[in-house]
Amino acid sequence: MTYCTQAVLTLEIGAQELIQLTDRATPGVIDAAVVAKALGDADAKINSYLTAYPLPLAVVPANFERLACDISRYFLYKNQMIDSVRMAYTDAIKYLEQVGTGKISLGANVSGAASPPASAAAQFVSGTTVFGRDGGY
Repeated sequence: MTYCTQAVLTLEIGAQELIQLTDRATPGVIDAAVVAKALGDADAKINSYLTAYPLPLAVVPANFERLACDISRYFLYKNQMIDSVRMAYTDAIKYLEQVGTGKISLGANVSGAASPPASAAAQFVSGTTVFGRDGGY
């Protein structure tokens, strides 16, 4: 399972930047193999923090696409790192660390099983009818 695709990464950072980061074999062309490697490494990095969850996730949280893009971009930069890329990566890792320790929940039950009702949730219970057509008030 992949959290981000080359198409989404291209939309996020732009084709020109992706070309500059990956055009190792053919100048001026996005190298799909280099992108696939970075995306795969990002997936592995994300999954390493999800030890409490069954993988692959049945429901992938929407923000994981962004996390995967930020992590993939970081891996693509390697030796030519810029501060904004490093900060986005650091923020993604901090978020994943909090998910890993249980401080942040992934929200909906990502295992695909039905979620048990929350015991602290508000509940409505109706009483008996006070007014009615059968001789009540």
